[in-house]
Amino acid sequence: MSLLLGLDVGTTSIKAVVYRPDGIAVASAAAPTPTHVPRPRWAFYRAHELWGTVVDVIQQAIAQLSDPSQIVSVGVASVAEAGVLLDAQGEATVDIIAWYDTRTKAQSDWLGEHVGADALFASTGLSLQPIFSLCKMLWYREHEPEAWQRSVHWLLIDEYIAFKLCGERGSEPSQASRTMLMNLHDLTWDSAILDEVGIEEDMLPPLVASGTRLGPVTARAASETGLPQSAQVATGGHDHVCGAFAAGVTRPGQMLNSMGTAEAVFLPTSAPLTDPKAGRQGYTQGAHVAGGGYYVFGGQYTSGACIDWVRRMLGDGNDLLAYDAMIAAAERVPPGSNGVLFLPHLRMANPPYVDSRSRGAFVGLTVETGREEMARAVLEGIAFETVSTYEPLAEYPQVTMPESSVAIGGGTRNKLLMQIKASLSGLPYHVLDAEEATALGGALLGAVGAGVFADADEAIAAMQYGQTGVDPNRADSAIYDQIKREVYQNVYPALAPLSQTISDMQNSLNDADDA
Repeated sequence: MSLLLGLDVGTTSIKAVVYRPDGIAVASAAAPTPTHVPRPRWAFYRAHELWGTVVDVIQQAIAQLSDPSQIVSVGVASVAEAGVLLDAQGEATVDIIAWYDTRTKAQSDWLGEHVGADALFASTGLSLQPIFSLCKMLWYREHEPEAWQRSVHWLLIDEYIAFKLCGERGSEPSQASRTMLMNLHDLTWDSAILDEVGIEEDMLPPLVASGTRLGPVTARAASETGLPQSAQVATGGHDHVCGAFAAGVTRPGQMLNSMGTAEAVFLPTSAPLTDPKAGRQGYTQGAHVAGGGYYVFGGQYTSGACIDWVRRMLGDGNDLLAYDAMIAAAERVPPGSNGVLFLPHLRMANPPYVDSRSRGAFVGLTVETGREEMARAVLEGIAFETVSTYEPLAEYPQVTMPESSVAIGGGTRNKLLMQIKASLSGLPYHVLDAEEATALGGALLGAVGAGVFADADEAIAAMQYGQTGVDPNRADSAIYDQIKREVYQNVYPALAPLSQTISDMQNSLNDADDA
């Protein structure tokens, strides 16, 4: 039997899953993503630690197989935006700025002044935000000039892991879409932007299709991981897009809700949005890994992260509030959390707003408020934000509004959250019954590259996973609709000026401490 290995290098954990060609997992392993947080709103990875963790989880997964030589392909899905600078010997020259790190705001502001947010959106389909790769590259050039001078290659994280496995460089459109250096309309590196910012195109890897064979596992990588040298490595993709591929969400009119530490609301489109208003609202776009189509992203920079945060806040000392205890507490509270609302902006605002200085907030607290209300308010805040981020897309002709949503990711195991989401949105949710859909999407792209499947459509057709339905509770839907219209949609606009002042004040204090 041929087996497929999918890797998922995520914000919270790194996973290796071995699948049969029908999408059924036969072995898996996971480990926390090694992350360093030196100060507020900064976070970074070290390339050797990421690779070491990938090696560990591959070894653990392979140890569960009777015959590892059956692995015929490897595909990698990962977080986007974060990239590795490499020297001529293929060694990292500097730490990797995490995708959500916002130290690069000054570089984002510079791009807005010198290139223009609307011009960047017109070419790349991206709203100008500090998280994108170009901002990180400009930060390195300014703050790590020695490392920048020694660097000859830039690889996104999935590309770096593939490079470590097979020794070949390659980028595909779903990840290149997140660099702010690819022209979304012709799927090439944008020479005009590169010239404007003074970056050589040779630093970027060749652009190829998703699921393109790069080469076999090298002898060195085989020795480190236990993979057979006969296994073929192919280009993978952006984690949320790989998850959409595995879920079969490839056509306009469908929607994927990918629920992890962050959350993506993913709507396939047949053509990119061109109205600059969409960019000013924070929407980002990209190329799908399947079918030659496109997508538009809404979503949240913190979703599962909000749940972990509130568990820590409501816990005992350094101990997290037990997950089951939190859900049980939240279930004891009626819809609306007895008047308490939560704004889930723990990193920055989400579309349709562009605001890296926004902060989270509880609204409506009283002396009667307990941990039960706060726990439920966090879940409801996540659900309110999900709806708030995709509903404005209805005004764009390239977007077909969905009649249901497919959900994947660790957040789907929270049954109360899924019920709240269905009721609040009024949409039936279909929870994908597949182990680690993101890793599965990567594995399927690896299999396409190895020739196990002729193309993406054949790969999707071979899947044997099921789905669990969650239908809206219409009585709850009426309550949530009133709260959304009369209260929630006004929370961010009311708090934004205060949050921005607080953020600027804190940044000034941090800069003074550094000095």
